[in-house]
Amino acid sequence: MGKYFGTDGFRGEANVGLNVEHAYKVGRFLGAYYKEQHPDTRAKIVIGKDTRRSSYMFESALVSGLTASGADAYLMHVTPTPSVAYIVRVDDFDCGIMISASHNPFYDNGIKIINGQGFKLEAEVEEKIEKYIDGEGPDYPLATKDDIGRTVDYAAGRNRYIGYLMTIATRNFQNVRVGLDCANGAAYIVAKSVFEAMGAKVYVINNEPDGTNINTNCGSTHIEGLQKLVKEKGLDVGFAYDGDADRCLAVDETGELVDGDKILYCCGRYLASKGELNNNTVVTTVMSNIGLYKAFDKKGINYEQTAVGDKYVFENMMENNHSLGGEQSGHIIFSKHATTGDGVLTSIKIMEVMLDSKRKLSELFTSLTIYPQLLVNLKVKSKPEAKADPDVCAVVKQVEEALGDNGRILIRESGTEPVIRVMVEAESDEICKKYVDMVIDKLKEKGHEA
Repeated sequence: MGKYFGTDGFRGEANVGLNVEHAYKVGRFLGAYYKEQHPDTRAKIVIGKDTRRSSYMFESALVSGLTASGADAYLMHVTPTPSVAYIVRVDDFDCGIMISASHNPFYDNGIKIINGQGFKLEAEVEEKIEKYIDGEGPDYPLATKDDIGRTVDYAAGRNRYIGYLMTIATRNFQNVRVGLDCANGAAYIVAKSVFEAMGAKVYVINNEPDGTNINTNCGSTHIEGLQKLVKEKGLDVGFAYDGDADRCLAVDETGELVDGDKILYCCGRYLASKGELNNNTVVTTVMSNIGLYKAFDKKGINYEQTAVGDKYVFENMMENNHSLGGEQSGHIIFSKHATTGDGVLTSIKIMEVMLDSKRKLSELFTSLTIYPQLLVNLKVKSKPEAKADPDVCAVVKQVEEALGDNGRILIRESGTEPVIRVMVEAESDEICKKYVDMVIDKLKEKGHEA
């Protein structure tokens, strides 16, 4: 990770860790950088944003920087992250920018940059942006006269993305009762339209964004609202998205949570049965549940592990031509259709499994036993120092030996927040808590807590 860019872009509290001057400089650099790549044409960069209040401010700053460097800025307005990744590659843009802090509170924001192939921007270019922000890069001249860039309304790009999602669905959703939690985020402008167009009877909650209610007690990080909706309305299934709609969690007809591991299991088995699971392999992260791996072993499905972050999952998928991968948190990637996690696409694929198999969602996991898992975040002064502390490492080793083959412990640095994450999987919640507490207590005892 760099000084500003983590595993999911440049993220921080609006006008604190990430401010308008940062955004302006990002725009200035990108406009000039892509002009250098092809001097004879004007750079074209497409921008999307989520519904948080500061997204409009950052959009204006990015546009100012881009046009000042002579690039044209195309505005998709409020739209999911995967729509930017789709449009940037099909409409031949130099790059795309998504303004979002994903599942974070409304007062945070972020700048995600997507290259012309729809992938997350190369690390070496991010490093150049960081140097430019710190005044160490080239002194790019301001564009003048007719070289000044222009701003183009590109809401049509979002509509093209909606149309694309509809072409992916292989079944009509007629008579299926579906609940959607749009997290008061970018999904509110896409998800309902797609499901209604496919014939579903749709019940929507948290689709009235006001700039400050994105992710607030709703969406994929607060699944209880959707669980209540599904049970009260007697729905067949429910889907919850995060702020920028690149992740999806589901709720089955009984109100039970279907997390990313369960989604990978049911979709992996389905694709394997159709001969569409490339290399008979599903890509996961180190956070996936040990129960998922045991279930894959029983079904003869292979798996690979990456570091946490859909960026790393996708890199592995591209390098090895895998077709399915994702995270427990609901970032699911279907490489045949997308280059990033896509919440609405994931829900369409889950619907396909249900309708094709003629089974309820709850019936798709009978061979999967999820181990109890406890994850605790501790805000620390220095992530590297906390994780490398010899006494902390000794406690972690002690826990590993105690768990043996009946569980595991994982301690890692967050890629987006100043926290250490401690996760334990074991045969009971009590065992999980016991061992997580041991590590957290040692971190606090050694003075690492911020």
